[in-house]
Amino acid sequence: MPLTFTLDPAVDHDLRDGILDLWTDVTNAGGAVGFVAPVTRDEIRPELVRHFVHMAEGRSRLLIGRDESGRVAAAAFLTFNTHRLMTHWLWLYTVMVHPDHQGKGYGRDLLTAAAEAARGLDGIEAIRLTCRGGLGLERFYASCGYKEVGRIPDAIRVAPDDTRDDVHLLLPLH
Repeated sequence: MPLTFTLDPAVDHDLRDGILDLWTDVTNAGGAVGFVAPVTRDEIRPELVRHFVHMAEGRSRLLIGRDESGRVAAAAFLTFNTHRLMTHWLWLYTVMVHPDHQGKGYGRDLLTAAAEAARGLDGIEAIRLTCRGGLGLERFYASCGYKEVGRIPDAIRVAPDDTRDDVHLLLPLH
């Protein structure tokens, strides 16, 4: 059954807890969403609060996908570029699908919903995102239409003896 996507849902305790659970479960399953496993909800909470502050300031939008039971199963943040010469594209941050739902096409559905949301915003011509190299994520994003536009070797240190490339990708929306 497909996910139901909502742009800019009302933020309440249930949504906050759902995103915290999603982010924690994705990270602890090996997902590359800003943390390295193992993590707890308390470690992720300050980063989520930062996203909520950006939303309240109008700098970011939240896209969530709920499964048939209403549980938050996917999420991404669409964040406007604040540089006055780059306001024609936005960032896609913290792209997540719950491990229980991976392999069902929901990641592709989330990226499609994000592109549709971005197309509905005045003046937005492209989406940029970055991903951690070494996990095959760039192949997935490429299959969804994103093009690799840059790579910084060994920019991400996930452990003292484990560095990964920071891969930059772009999806033109026209």
